[in-house]
Amino acid sequence: MQLFGFYRIGTEHEKFGFEFKTLRPMNYEQIAELLNGISERFDWDKVIEGDYIIGLKQGKQSISVEPRGQFELSGAPLETLHRTCAEVNSHLYQVKAVAEEIGIGFLGIGFQSKRGIKDIPVMPKGRYEITRNYMRKVGSLGLDMMFRTCTDQVNLDFSSEADMIRKFRAGLALQRVRTLIFCHPLKFSALQISN
Repeated sequence: MQLFGFYRIGTEHEKFGFEFKTLRPMNYEQIAELLNGISERFDWDKVIEGDYIIGLKQGKQSISVEPRGQFELSGAPLETLHRTCAEVNSHLYQVKAVAEEIGIGFLGIGFQSKRGIKDIPVMPKGRYEITRNYMRKVGSLGLDMMFRTCTDQVNLDFSSEADMIRKFRAGLALQRVRTLIFCHPLKFSALQISN
């Protein structure tokens, strides 16, 4: 019996790239070099927009560049968590193999607190220009969300509305546990004491 009736699991994994020597965010030229290197060494197909390489595809997985250079793996829909884990590990191995040669490292953190929006290079993707203009007109933190955040995401298949509701509720219940695991150690201690 399957507890939640999982069919496929897809994950998305974003990370911030930075120069080892200066700790500055990667610029587009470095990202293009990284994408071209991964494509040539590990047999990924290039995704081109105008004159720019903006991503890679291999089977049902893709690598994309987010508005300020966040580097993202959009994984294939897979049958088990073990396959998802293997996919992410393979991706990280490939990225690291090429990135280290050009002096780039990565951090999988949720928010870029050390650099303001003006200090981070903008990627040459048409839709980001449209989105950036829209975000300036609504609210006050949309640009920070676009340019200064990274996430990990999980996508789950569901067979019915009831199945989707069960999975959604399980995900909500697990959010607190995930927050506790990844928050600052001092905050973790305070949360443990207060519960």
